[in-house]
Amino acid sequence: MKPTLYTSLSPALLHLYNARSAIVVIIDVLRATSTICTALYNGAKYIIPVDNVPRCIEWGKQIECVTAGERDGRIAEGLEHGNSPYEYSREFIAGKTLVLTTTNGTRLLYMAIEKGAAKIITGSFPNLSAVCDYLIAQQHNVILACAAWKDKVNIEDTLFAGAVIDRIKDHFLLDCDASQIAASLYNEAKDDLLGFMQRKNASHYHRLSGYGLEKDIQYCLTEDVANVLPFYEEGKLIIRKQ
Repeated sequence: MKPTLYTSLSPALLHLYNARSAIVVIIDVLRATSTICTALYNGAKYIIPVDNVPRCIEWGKQIECVTAGERDGRIAEGLEHGNSPYEYSREFIAGKTLVLTTTNGTRLLYMAIEKGAAKIITGSFPNLSAVCDYLIAQQHNVILACAAWKDKVNIEDTLFAGAVIDRIKDHFLLDCDASQIAASLYNEAKDDLLGFMQRKNASHYHRLSGYGLEKDIQYCLTEDVANVLPFYEEGKLIIRKQ
């Protein structure tokens, strides 16, 4: 029998799914999970995700690391670096430890930990193929968990869930209306993801573009430009070998 695949369109819905029997894919396209795979792709030693700014600052006092994070799309007070993938070039991040906190993505990761997820990985368009290849190879139940925006469903995370489903649907049972919604949305948008978000007045597109971050948005919607698999293990996100 095929394993099952479910989609949680918001952290507020994660409690409806059995994380203990599933690989949970944390999805925060704009921008946490795009930045996570980019930093690891560019040689970060590992990433320590934390769920609040004070804890991030405290880590910076305890170990040699880069402390970074955002709140509401902007660099969080008390931190020097933000959540843009362009901040984490190979020249800057290679060999370093990154401690990261974000408004939605790291919060959802901690929720998955608390719910006893069997395995946790992170996904975004820049590492789409790595995520899909891993899920097919594992043949295990999957929850595509969208970070959304402060529990409100958003377009970009739903689109990524749909992109994953579009690629791997033949290997899973899809008894889940949220997965069907995500797949339908992606199939409507896939020829021009950025244009789709613009036409649909996507809230986070407007939020970030208002800060002059259109370049970040375009990068975060580009497939396989940082095609590694971030895997959560013992408090750290590391590259998982396929």
